[in-house]
Amino acid sequence: MTDLNKLGQNAAAVKSLLQTLSPEVKNKALCLAADCLVKEAEYLIAENRKDMETAEQNGMSSGLLDRLKLTKERIEAMAEGLRQIAELPDCIGEVMEAFERPNGMKIRKVRVPMGVIGIIYEARPNVTADAFGLCFKTGNAVILKGGSDALYSNLAIVRVLRESLAKAGLPEDAIQLIADTDRQTTVAFMRLKQYVDLLIPRGSARLIASVVENSTIPVIETGTGNCHVYVDKDADLDMAVNIIYNAKTQRIGVCNACESLVVHSAVREAFLPRLAAKLREKKVEMRGDERVLEILPDCVPATEEDFAMEYLDYILSLKTVDSAEEAIEHINRYNTKHSECIVTENKDTAEKFLTGIDAACVYWNVSTRFTDGFEFGFGAEIGISTQKLHARGPMGLKELTSYKYLISGNGQVRG
Repeated sequence: MTDLNKLGQNAAAVKSLLQTLSPEVKNKALCLAADCLVKEAEYLIAENRKDMETAEQNGMSSGLLDRLKLTKERIEAMAEGLRQIAELPDCIGEVMEAFERPNGMKIRKVRVPMGVIGIIYEARPNVTADAFGLCFKTGNAVILKGGSDALYSNLAIVRVLRESLAKAGLPEDAIQLIADTDRQTTVAFMRLKQYVDLLIPRGSARLIASVVENSTIPVIETGTGNCHVYVDKDADLDMAVNIIYNAKTQRIGVCNACESLVVHSAVREAFLPRLAAKLREKKVEMRGDERVLEILPDCVPATEEDFAMEYLDYILSLKTVDSAEEAIEHINRYNTKHSECIVTENKDTAEKFLTGIDAACVYWNVSTRFTDGFEFGFGAEIGISTQKLHARGPMGLKELTSYKYLISGNGQVRG
């Protein structure tokens, strides 16, 4: 069994050094790590293949298999994420506010690292590199707990990253991986408050709920994605078809994929057959309410559970509404506060939607697939926060920092 206290001690031992590294040293190390990942692509793919074979034997869904798989292109993308992080401005030491009190006392609010960050995640080996890059750039040590489905992939990636740190003359324990995959170890990790300053879960609703319920460490919730697209009565229908097709089918196993569609009744007759024809290209199963079935009788009848489901598959629920207000009410009832979209040419309706929807990211005539740190220009991301405290939406560098106040004076005392 992994000695979690030892991992915690290792992280605590290096965090002070990591906090003092110059931007130049960190950026050089990140670029070296990127080069090493690309150089070791064949090794990484070979180790990933072991995970893929086991997952296929265990009947893993196509969406999750897609999340798990590593290819040369995806390894190149992981490396590019590290290079982009290296190019981003270093926010550590940034003066967020500065002011002077009437007594001459000067106060600066300065951005600082969290310290040690723990991340628990499932079958997403790319998270391993992303997490390292963002935590390292912000001067944080990171302890990773990946799922059993990606064990060989994660071990291989961490090995390459640790070797790259050693080549750069930096402490390998800036990144550590918990290799044990049993639940007992995972729960114990959630309670390693003595060493870990922040815990971030990435994965299924069940995983996130377990971390929130069991952790004694402060948690940032990264939610599942029951993402909606609402097609308004004033929508450009061709645009709507293209957005939905992209949001649903471009990659099904991701949290920003469209899972639910809401359609204004005024356009259902003109729009639904056109959409169905396009979605049939990818064999998407459509599950609709009674008014959808009137137009598309070959649809599967939708249940209440369908409207709240994150499928991660070629399945889409469809709900008919008679107003934008009804669409907003439906979405706020069933969504996971991740990403929601309205397609409309009516600015007033769009503004009503943008204001009324409770979600981290709300789009107007844009695919939900853009909820991503890379697409937002943050470099790689640590996750999509669906909560409201400290961080919300794609979490980049600044979301992995805290701040402290630096106060200077010339002998002031309080009376």
